[in-house]
Amino acid sequence: MTAKQIGLDEALEILSCNDDAAMEEIFDRASELREASFQNRVSACSVINARCGGCTEDCAFCAQSAHSKAQVRLYPLVSETEILHAAKRVRRDRAAMLGIVTSGRAVARRELEQICGAVRRIVQETDTQPCASLGILDLNSLVKLKEAGLKRYHHNLETAESFFPEICRSRTYKDQIKTVRNAKEAGLEVCCGGIFGLGESIEQRHEMLDTIRRLDVDSVPLNFLNPIKGTRLEGLDELTPKDCLKIIALARIMMPSKSIRVCGGREYNIKDLQHKIFRAGADGIMIGGYLVTQGNPVEKDIQMIKNAGMEIP
Repeated sequence: MTAKQIGLDEALEILSCNDDAAMEEIFDRASELREASFQNRVSACSVINARCGGCTEDCAFCAQSAHSKAQVRLYPLVSETEILHAAKRVRRDRAAMLGIVTSGRAVARRELEQICGAVRRIVQETDTQPCASLGILDLNSLVKLKEAGLKRYHHNLETAESFFPEICRSRTYKDQIKTVRNAKEAGLEVCCGGIFGLGESIEQRHEMLDTIRRLDVDSVPLNFLNPIKGTRLEGLDELTPKDCLKIIALARIMMPSKSIRVCGGREYNIKDLQHKIFRAGADGIMIGGYLVTQGNPVEKDIQMIKNAGMEIP
């Protein structure tokens, strides 16, 4: 099923809709688009926080930033074996993909080699799909990851370009876009999304989604702020469960054939309406917790998927 690209006015109508009947029509539309590309299948992914804390970037939402006062456990890059064990563990939990995530602006050359080694072992010894989120990388580094067997590279834009200086002042939006384009040029699938509820306007929510749409990535992870004590945004709590569902629906309507994946902040923000994310257009979720915050027990998420009439491979 194809869909005509919607304009700004219609997008804002979706994001600002407060009529229950009208919202159900929006969800009908989003669900139909999801079914056309993904039927009733749900793709689950998980992450390993492979290097935690001490990040020089100053992202306002991040507990791992050295600029925050949040209490996190600092540790260097974990071993290849630990990453391999994580890949085996998450596959037992029904996650098809493992994201290898490191704090910091980028990884050093020796760290990149170690991660490439872990990727090779995952490909050789498991049927888990290896993904990575290693910060701002150049084309050569991304080619090395691709040659090692990496399937997908993840790099979030975080927010709209017009709002980005309010959230991060240690890098530019051009840095963000360049990394996404480098990953595409390296022949990798690309996972690129952002975080909602950072204080942005609804116009800026559309702006970010439209930037991602134009980048033509493969997977769009939608995160919702879980305010962590000690970060600059610790007191911010703007989203309702319905706000999150409308954002998911808009992402699906704007990008009908792309994977729309609901990730961090799902439990905190969507609460008892989490089962509705699939009706709102999502075809994927992250399970097993996040980088420094916990998620639902895996068994609870698997049951939620089944109760929603969906299937997980």
